[in-house]
Amino acid sequence: MTLKPLAAACIALTLAACGSIPTKNNNPKDAMVFAEPELTPPFYALNPFNYDAPPPFEIDLQKAAAQPVTKMVVNRVDDPSKKLTLDVNRLIIPTVNSKARSIKYAVLAGDNEIDITEIDDFLQLVEGKARHYPPRFVQRNERKGFEAKLKEVTQQLDTLASKDNASFDVLIRAFKASVMARNLDLGSVYTTKSLNYAQRILKINKDDAEANFWFGFGLSEGGGQREAIPYLDKAMKAGVQEAYLSAANNYIAMEQKKSAINVLKNYKVKYPQEGAVADRLIQEIEKQGRWNVWQVLNPPKAS
Repeated sequence: MTLKPLAAACIALTLAACGSIPTKNNNPKDAMVFAEPELTPPFYALNPFNYDAPPPFEIDLQKAAAQPVTKMVVNRVDDPSKKLTLDVNRLIIPTVNSKARSIKYAVLAGDNEIDITEIDDFLQLVEGKARHYPPRFVQRNERKGFEAKLKEVTQQLDTLASKDNASFDVLIRAFKASVMARNLDLGSVYTTKSLNYAQRILKINKDDAEANFWFGFGLSEGGGQREAIPYLDKAMKAGVQEAYLSAANNYIAMEQKKSAINVLKNYKVKYPQEGAVADRLIQEIEKQGRWNVWQVLNPPKAS
């Protein structure tokens, strides 16, 4: 359910197993050309903290572009005899010994650092489809492409997170990737991994808004509705907009309609621009048996 209008255009990304569309080429040397299809628009809002703000990844890219660039000339990986000039800032995070968010902008990662740009780009795309359960794909091949790529990304993040001194930045990404892998039904192991990562993150910072939000709705959508309440409450108090909807969803699952409606009324007060959505949800909870906030909104009945 897209609760806020989202841009129809997505960043094009080549995903393994995505169906490609062959087109004829008049050049006999190249009888067939494969054109990668564009990704379909996201279903879930890309910034759960604030539906009116750009996604965090795009904000980081803007900050990176605004920073001075220190160019570097390095040997090419594919041909060390040739040189490559790096002149675009990337998103760099520490891999170990950092207990707080610490992103910097540079052309190359140093020791105990990783260029996280491509991973963050991909995780944002997955969030738009699979942050919550059920995941929302309109094309089977697109989902398969996301699944294959997410397996690769989780393996890379799991390797980094396996260290006892793994950084907060690594752990939060490994956590989110595991939650979405679970949502995509890639295996029960991801439920265990996500719980482990959440516990490690909250041990470092029990008040982190993003961690509480993800852990709260992850517990709720995995069947732990009662356990989810304190984490979603903390996320709402920290100003995570979508935490209100997740909390309402949690109470619906617990068959506590009054609590769900109260949360939505508070949501309407806090975010008046979402009043029409809140009113529709309340109406459907009261009269139409809505069982999940993330269902597509029913079209309004003609008066």
